[in-house]
Amino acid sequence: MGGPSSGRPPDVPAQPVPPRPDAPAPPPAGPSPVLAEVVRSGFVEGVHRGSVVVLEADGSVAWSLGEPDRPVFPRSANKPMQAAAILRAGLDLAGERLALAAASHSGEPFHLELAERMLTEFGLSADALQCPPDLPLDPVEAEQYLASGQVRRPLTMNCSGKHAAMLAACARNGWPLDSYLDPAHPLQLLVRETVEAAAGEPVAALGTDGCGAPLMALTLPGLARAFAAFVRAEPGTPERRVADAMRAHPEYVAGTRRPDTWLMRALPGALSKMGAEAVQAVALPDGRALAFKVDDGATRALGPVLARLLERLGYAGETATRIGSAPLMGGAVRVGEIRAAF
Repeated sequence: MGGPSSGRPPDVPAQPVPPRPDAPAPPPAGPSPVLAEVVRSGFVEGVHRGSVVVLEADGSVAWSLGEPDRPVFPRSANKPMQAAAILRAGLDLAGERLALAAASHSGEPFHLELAERMLTEFGLSADALQCPPDLPLDPVEAEQYLASGQVRRPLTMNCSGKHAAMLAACARNGWPLDSYLDPAHPLQLLVRETVEAAAGEPVAALGTDGCGAPLMALTLPGLARAFAAFVRAEPGTPERRVADAMRAHPEYVAGTRRPDTWLMRALPGALSKMGAEAVQAVALPDGRALAFKVDDGATRALGPVLARLLERLGYAGETATRIGSAPLMGGAVRVGEIRAAF
């Protein structure tokens, strides 16, 4: 870890706060429908199964596939709610800084420079970050980073903007910095309240995300409701401030070569955020919202599935085509693709 110790032995995970008694237990997993096919040389060599939900503007379920009510870990799709909790804690962030607080950034120079600047502005240093050392998330950036002689750092990890903002909120409130990732920490309790309020349901399970932060499970309808709630929130509220910052500065939420950025640039008013293990949530400009999870966690299926959903919802076009492009190569020649199957 790159930051101060939380006081726990390094090989003992933090013990999460138990779910509330009224939290729903995940139902038994059944066979999920095929969302995407892997087609090589005209032959289907594999499939990706999963679940989808689409909500109407009034919050009702328009249609679904699979088991959308089975809770999932949204992973980084929870970041807008975490950023709203940081605002609720009294930290005054706006613009690119607030977008970076909700980001899974690509590790481009402008991401790293702003994350470091945010720490400095609040009297902190990169040594306080407790996200793990990592390379830039974007493969192009990772190659350039390594070629320049750099090594893995917590600052380079895609969640460093969120961690910088969490630390700054703790510093502002006089809360402990060394335990800011503990589920019982005041900030993380506020995150849980914010997640549940936005989703309109209790957190189904607690875990630990790849960056070390507490991770809160929701159903896909709950995740879609949360995104819709952020774009419908009154101006000036923490939720609307986060949504507005993400939509105004999508390059800081993702990166210059990322689908979330392309979608929010092409559809003004849309709010989009992917999560690890192939989770995606989107609130559309017309008030509808969607969320899906690919069961095997294959992020290569995200683009084709998202593109098909956009097309089915009336947003076909150049951006959907760009998002859905997932070629398979044979040597240096395109010989197939990953394509949506619904």
